[in-house]
Amino acid sequence: MSKFATPMQYVLKFACLCCLVAAQPSRTFAHEEEAAEEMAAAANSLIASLADGQKSKAVFPFDDDHRLGWHFIPMERKGLPLKEMEPEQQHLTTALLASSLSGSGLAKASSIMSLEKVLQVIEGPNRRFPRDPELYFVSIFGEPGPGKSWGWRFEGHHLSLSFTVADGVHISATPSMMGTNPGIVLDGPHQGLQVLADEENLGRELAKSLTDEQRKQAVIADKAPEDIVTTNLRKITPLEPAGVGWKDLDESQRNLVWKLVEIYVRRARHDVADVDLKKITDAGQENIYFAWAGGVDRGQGHYYRIQGPTFLIEYDNTQNNANHIHCVYRDFTEDFGEDLLKRHYEESHNQPKSSEN
Repeated sequence: MSKFATPMQYVLKFACLCCLVAAQPSRTFAHEEEAAEEMAAAANSLIASLADGQKSKAVFPFDDDHRLGWHFIPMERKGLPLKEMEPEQQHLTTALLASSLSGSGLAKASSIMSLEKVLQVIEGPNRRFPRDPELYFVSIFGEPGPGKSWGWRFEGHHLSLSFTVADGVHISATPSMMGTNPGIVLDGPHQGLQVLADEENLGRELAKSLTDEQRKQAVIADKAPEDIVTTNLRKITPLEPAGVGWKDLDESQRNLVWKLVEIYVRRARHDVADVDLKKITDAGQENIYFAWAGGVDRGQGHYYRIQGPTFLIEYDNTQNNANHIHCVYRDFTEDFGEDLLKRHYEESHNQPKSSEN
């Protein structure tokens, strides 16, 4: 029997840990270094548990091209899959996820993985890439530790979570992609399960709240695109700032926009998310735009994006009768720690040379 025999068994495996993570107090801004230390300790515990053959699959040089090559479809992947781990190594992988995600982020990630069993029942076994909650892969880049620049990714169908640590202090938690199929489980023992409920329901609530005048600005197309526009691009630039602007929304609508922003950003652990949210507010909430495409009723294909000077959120639900979600949170300068690493490199190479005695 598979160690992840049913979706519920898989979710329960994470439940207690999720509760412990969620119960931790939110910390602010000054604790990125503490977060980096905890992530490094969890990564090193996992590395230490690996046999040589496992390590050759899981650990890569920091500058390996694989670090930037992310995707969220079923495909052949590099990295070490859960399927090739011993149970204690799977628990150490869970600990690494818990060191990097919030309680809600960890619960969503584990639930997304559990949907593979639901799809397995719906679709049957005859697939090139089977639906399997053990086909999620760990890749660690560089040497985790104090003062080090390193990163790691956890990835499989509908899940790609990338973390980069610069100089052992600053952390990037993007790109951050989550998806669900089904968006809502329609029948069977898990009927009604909606893993990304807030992402879908609050977006629709906001779209339905728009006045006729606001809708003229917000709706960018009658038909939603077939997927998120930026797909799995390694680097993105700001899209056209189409949509309705923050200044043209009323207070309740602004609150909905900000709730959505927080939902995406707070996939990461609280101290890391707090830094990202401060960056977004420092760039000006008044510069945020909300855009919508497609219908507003359940079952109609729809798409939205929220964009500010520093970030982009995209959500698309068009496949499988609009019951198949892809959504992503990106940072224009700090995906894969690009800007953080650039600043570290410039600072470390501009230090004055010390005189020899």
